[in-house]
Amino acid sequence: MAGVPKPPGPGQAPPAHLRVTNQDREHVVEHVQSAYAEGRFDKLEFDDRLERAMTARTHGDLMPIMHELYGAQAVHQLAAFRPPSRPAVHPESAPESNERLGGALAHLLPIIGFPILGPLLLLLTGAKTSPYMRRHALEALNFQITVVGASVLLPLTVVGVVLLPFIWVAAVVLSVVGGISALSEGNFRYPMTVRLVK
Repeated sequence: MAGVPKPPGPGQAPPAHLRVTNQDREHVVEHVQSAYAEGRFDKLEFDDRLERAMTARTHGDLMPIMHELYGAQAVHQLAAFRPPSRPAVHPESAPESNERLGGALAHLLPIIGFPILGPLLLLLTGAKTSPYMRRHALEALNFQITVVGASVLLPLTVVGVVLLPFIWVAAVVLSVVGGISALSEGNFRYPMTVRLVK
């Protein structure tokens, strides 16, 4: 089509005026780091080239750095770089009824007296084979750890003593909402949660 620039062929560097991507910058940064490790740059030169590579906007900004390292081969070094192909993303299949029930139990067991143990047991059993159940069990476990931590620390202050009953009521309400969300194939994120377990 007329007026549309063609992509560079094999062994050809992109036109100097084209914008670079983060991967282009990282590629040149790797070459600069290797050259420094080989003793081809001193510390000041290394810092200068590194800053120029990381703040480059166009291929014209990167080419002088590569040319300094590789001379005429710089074009091939820059052109040979291709971003790694991304692995195919397979959408997660819809959770089965037992997975939805397990996810809901992770949220609801704390209400009946198993604040950390309930989600932890589900995480160590059914969640090993179900990404859906694992996601809900992790979220419930981290929330319950946060609530237990708050229950221990807040009574140390007067304001904390006043807030504590409200936090417990909110924890019960949020756990019910999380359980309903898990039953209806939804994703649920608790607010103000410290996510210690990944």
